[in-house]
Amino acid sequence: MKQETLLASPGQSMHQLITELYPICRSITGNGVRQTLKVLRQHIPLEVHEVPSGTPVLDWTVPKEWNIRDAYVKNARGERVVDFRRHNLHVLNYSVPVQARMTLEELRPHLYTLPPQPDLIPYRTSYYQERWGFCLTQRQLEALEPGEYEVWVDSSLGDGHLTYGELYLSGESEEEVLFSCHVCHPSLANDNLSGVAVATYLAQHLAKQTRRYSYRFLFIPGTIGSITWLAQNEANVHRIKHGLVLTCLGDEGGFTYKKTRQGDAGIDRVVMGALKAGGEPFRLEDFSPYGYDERQYNSPGFKLPVGNLSRSPWGRFPEYHTSGDNLEFVKPEKLEGALELLKRVVERLEAGDTERGRRAERENKPDLGGNGRLLPLSSPRYLNLSPKGEPQLGRRGLYGSVGGSADPQGFQMALLWVLNLSDGEHDLSEIARRSGLSSELIEAAAKALIEAGLLRELVGDEKDPRANLSR
Repeated sequence: MKQETLLASPGQSMHQLITELYPICRSITGNGVRQTLKVLRQHIPLEVHEVPSGTPVLDWTVPKEWNIRDAYVKNARGERVVDFRRHNLHVLNYSVPVQARMTLEELRPHLYTLPPQPDLIPYRTSYYQERWGFCLTQRQLEALEPGEYEVWVDSSLGDGHLTYGELYLSGESEEEVLFSCHVCHPSLANDNLSGVAVATYLAQHLAKQTRRYSYRFLFIPGTIGSITWLAQNEANVHRIKHGLVLTCLGDEGGFTYKKTRQGDAGIDRVVMGALKAGGEPFRLEDFSPYGYDERQYNSPGFKLPVGNLSRSPWGRFPEYHTSGDNLEFVKPEKLEGALELLKRVVERLEAGDTERGRRAERENKPDLGGNGRLLPLSSPRYLNLSPKGEPQLGRRGLYGSVGGSADPQGFQMALLWVLNLSDGEHDLSEIARRSGLSSELIEAAAKALIEAGLLRELVGDEKDPRANLSR
């Protein structure tokens, strides 16, 4: 294990780790993830898992492995006007290889910019549809002259593996606390490296403590990583009693805690207590089925009590998924504040049974999702036919193919809400109320999901036939 510099504060040490990881071009598979985990193994004894491409994982399949060596757009003078070597966000993540000459007009459909933020490079992906593209600033685009351009993406996309890291710290009990962070983004310091760094240093701290609970740390690619882990560990996920997804923990905002699907789980109460006891401002948000991997852990087939801890939430700071999310944007003192908060959370978890007086009550009444009541079942109720993890909507034509945008469309949000709450306990009226979306949008989403074979209507007072098998 790497020896930390004695004079460095924890915040400075975490920032130095982020600095080391920042240049690596990560994605949901490939050598960038392996290189990242190799660095982390100098700090904590991670076990690295490799899952072959083509492996079925819940409703998904482990994708082909992507690696990239170089990419550029050259003008007629041979100048690299867009250059992967200058910033790895310049390439549409998961771009297939291409070597061609084309006019500016032919090139334009493959270029992505952010006109409202003309000096920033956007982060965009195309994981599950094979295409190529470049991301650049709006000013770079405007400076491109008419004429012929040389385009080269030196990448590979083929059978390989999905890679993730896992650390298990056993305690007196087999009951587990889960900490999960994503390692799939390229040079984005707050999202995702702040969560990676804080999780690493929290693991270091816990390794030295006497533990009542067992602790599991996951360093995984977003979405497909948690789905893969859940698929491979389905028999043991019942041991997870509390969990947090960690991300966006290094900016100057106050804390944001997104509650579990249940809304009053033990982790919800513990985190809220730790936030109130701390000195930093914070805000609480109810669960929604969009965001990070909490949406997979909280899917109706698992219902794991996993919240999300961040500072400024995803999509709500101007630097999100842009080149503005750089090393200067992340502050050592904010990283250290996040680590101290998580230490308080762990202390509270270790101090006593956060479930007392609540478990029996929950087992004898339907899941209210923290909203306090169920509306009369006056509109149709449906059953999610693929409840474990989020079903892959893209291959059914129900989801956008270019990812990374901070503004998901309303219909896609409606799809996710209907899937997450179609457990026999919520009718469409309740889903509309809980989501804040219109009844018309929710009904349209339900119709689309029925046509895709992902939903069926429950008749009368019919219950979820799987209910007696759930945790």
